[in-house]
Amino acid sequence: MRSRKTISPWLGVWAVLFFLPLALASAGRKAVEWPFYAGDQGATKYSPLAQINLQNVSNLRVAWTWKVGETALPQFGTRPGSFEDTPLMIDNVLYVTTPYNRVVALDAETGAPIWTFDPRSYEDGQPTNGMGYTHRGVAVWRDGENLRIFLNTRYRLICLDAKTGKVITSFGVHGVVDLSKGLIWPIRKLDYTQTSPPVVYKNLVILGSCVGDRLVYHNDPPGDVRAFDARTGKQVWSFHTIPQAGELGNETWGAASSKFTGHTNVWAPMSLDVRRGLLYLPVSTPSNDFYGGHRPGNNLFADSVVCLDAATGIRKWHFQTVHHGLWDYDVPAAPILATLNANGEKIDAAIQVTKLGFAFVFDRVTGKPVWPIEERAVPVSDVPGEQPSPTQPFASRPPALTAQGVSLDDAFDATPELKAQAQEEMKKYRLGPVFTPPSYRGTVMRPGIIGGANWGGGAFDPESGLLYVKTTNLPHLARIVKPDTSSANPRAAEVDADWSGYVLDMDATFSGGIPLTAPPYGQLTAIDLHTASIVWNETFADWPELRENPALKNVPLPAKLGLPGNAGLIVTKGGLVFVGAEDTALHAVDKKSGKDLWQGTLPGPSKGTPMTYLTEAGHQFVVIAVGSGDAAVLVAFALQDSSRN
Repeated sequence: MRSRKTISPWLGVWAVLFFLPLALASAGRKAVEWPFYAGDQGATKYSPLAQINLQNVSNLRVAWTWKVGETALPQFGTRPGSFEDTPLMIDNVLYVTTPYNRVVALDAETGAPIWTFDPRSYEDGQPTNGMGYTHRGVAVWRDGENLRIFLNTRYRLICLDAKTGKVITSFGVHGVVDLSKGLIWPIRKLDYTQTSPPVVYKNLVILGSCVGDRLVYHNDPPGDVRAFDARTGKQVWSFHTIPQAGELGNETWGAASSKFTGHTNVWAPMSLDVRRGLLYLPVSTPSNDFYGGHRPGNNLFADSVVCLDAATGIRKWHFQTVHHGLWDYDVPAAPILATLNANGEKIDAAIQVTKLGFAFVFDRVTGKPVWPIEERAVPVSDVPGEQPSPTQPFASRPPALTAQGVSLDDAFDATPELKAQAQEEMKKYRLGPVFTPPSYRGTVMRPGIIGGANWGGGAFDPESGLLYVKTTNLPHLARIVKPDTSSANPRAAEVDADWSGYVLDMDATFSGGIPLTAPPYGQLTAIDLHTASIVWNETFADWPELRENPALKNVPLPAKLGLPGNAGLIVTKGGLVFVGAEDTALHAVDKKSGKDLWQGTLPGPSKGTPMTYLTEAGHQFVVIAVGSGDAAVLVAFALQDSSRN
């Protein structure tokens, strides 16, 4: 369901009148919060709430909306990007971050603003991360009776008082830590940014960083993961994702490349086993994403799941999901910490979903795979100087969650004529199984650069042991080119590489934008992690913009084409999976069958992963971030009074 209806600005007032009688009758109920980005520190995205359930979900209505109200600022050359935030709800207050990295406190019942903090990050100009200004959330820490908020914005970490939104000046320097300092080499600070929230463990604030994929120069920002004292802002430890001389893994960076190769950062959210004090990092690809001739070797700890002692930053175990990454298959989401009954035993597991569509499952303490992971031979490169790994890891179980690799048989096939056109276009490029390396002519890769899974990750239901994942099934071109370092390129100063993989035509399409491969292009999948088997797999949403392609006029197409999208989903005790993932509707899906039960119209494409909570007045809300730029809005759904249990 995709429509672009507007939502009345009077809904906030209506919400107060709508809920007032029940709120008075329900006073004193215990709220159920959403205190972490993914609901809990283990990134399960599970809620124990069941006020909204299979029987009454059709009665969900928009309760209130809050418009972000950010616009382009020509004086700084900035524009707000996608509204990807997942709010926190604590003490009946929502804490929201906007694309411009403002923090806004809203009343969780009505959406009314309480306070706003503006770090004025836009004054540093547009980020060089390729996505522009976007932010996914904050983290909190209790200092006795005081609740503190940590905002990581661009190259700064800022501590706020949750009651007032004022800066805590005893933290760092007048409330701010300069994150550009203390890395393994000096950096251009404007090339260093933040998009995902920190993790808080005891009195430590732990965070990674975001570095633009298009930045390709010697000693571009490295991906050090660091912990800071929550009271003082002092750096406590640093883990080098690019191991330096004398550190484990340094030998996997040939040609002294560990001295100048950047990225290998943790831009995605992280997860934490609080009881054991174990931190789990999803580490991304080194610079640059599609050519690694200057960095021979497997390049640990790039494209890896890394488990650290959260108190010290000491590595406990790691697993590399891609050796010598060449496909932008960075690990995109927080590992999910769950307890399984597998192989006849109870296992505390870490589940890592990947852009490749694998769900790697490990014993979270030892790192031992729960099911075998096989090293299989993969195609060689035809690019001189490139030395890809001869083998790559494949999960034997569960099965891959999305299609992998490309052949002519995979061509778009709505009609014989369109299939023939798609195949003719495909013949221009290199085709092959997954892990076929990038090439000068262009390699059609599937999954593409957004997955498979992406930063939305999965959601785990502890009652059933089912893992739910939203995936994308789009091909992309991985083409090796000479970077444009001419004066005609306004970003030429960002590149000093011999070769890179960034060109303007990375979408693998034909006839004005039709994907070369057949639909579906977006799916929802449920996996039983006790048995490592797929329970159901459903096409998610439609793609009306693709239907509007003139070449598809009067062409018979599936009822749903499936929709690409990065954002994630949540699962509840009420029997529901809630997901938007770029659709202009929030969907409620039966978690047992995959049946789409309800769709709530949104004023634009959904950009954030939803969350849910119960207020002190006894109302369950489901909230989702929608839109980009000046169209960004937070939308809250709740049941009509007569539908409540």
